[in-house]
Amino acid sequence: MRSLAIVLLSFASLLVAPATASAALPACQHFYTGPIPDRPISGGHGNGTTAPPYDVSGRLPAPGGISGGLGADGKVTFTFNRVAGAKAYRAFRNGQALQWISDWGQPTLQVTDASPCDGAHYQVYAMSAEDTSASSIGQISTSYRLDSSNHLASYRMPVGTTLNYRVSAYNDVAQTALGYNAGTGICAVDARIIPWGTRLYVPGYGHCYAADIGSWIKDDIVDVWFPPGPDANNWGIQRLSLTVE
Repeated sequence: MRSLAIVLLSFASLLVAPATASAALPACQHFYTGPIPDRPISGGHGNGTTAPPYDVSGRLPAPGGISGGLGADGKVTFTFNRVAGAKAYRAFRNGQALQWISDWGQPTLQVTDASPCDGAHYQVYAMSAEDTSASSIGQISTSYRLDSSNHLASYRMPVGTTLNYRVSAYNDVAQTALGYNAGTGICAVDARIIPWGTRLYVPGYGHCYAADIGSWIKDDIVDVWFPPGPDANNWGIQRLSLTVE
């Protein structure tokens, strides 16, 4: 299990979100239900370099035209536009895989969530091949959330938002939960709160791109990626003010 920190912060100062459509929807639950150990702040430091902004420009663009909402059947259904060169698409709810869609020329590309939850983030990406190789995965769409009219509306954390977090480090060498290869400038978040694709500035680390999750990354936690070696240990556990870019 990767080394993580538990961040103490009220949600009230975290987000400014659109109104949730239906008070009847259950609260979105974290995918990991086991206990999360407390980890006191240990201090630490970066490696003296600054992580540059993570580059996704060479990937297929994110699907656009996302439209839909909560229906009378209690399901969230939405459609989206094709991406040129895409062979398949994958939809997520709060960083958890929701639906895989192979593109065989069907007239409508549609996603259905039969068990929606309060304030869920819906996101989609296109794939240039029908696999989950890192090179085939396109850019993640912006988040869409239900608004007060039960319709999906685009959402992002406002630029300049500051978050007082405890931040730890990890060095897993594998694909992230989103599907990109882990690397410098990647960070793991609780995708119920911080949508994938959010860019953060982390003092002492540099820029990070939310593209991963973890079993112990719950509520107010961010985990920044370092290559295998001493840097992750030297980082320790720090309380920092992060800024949404």
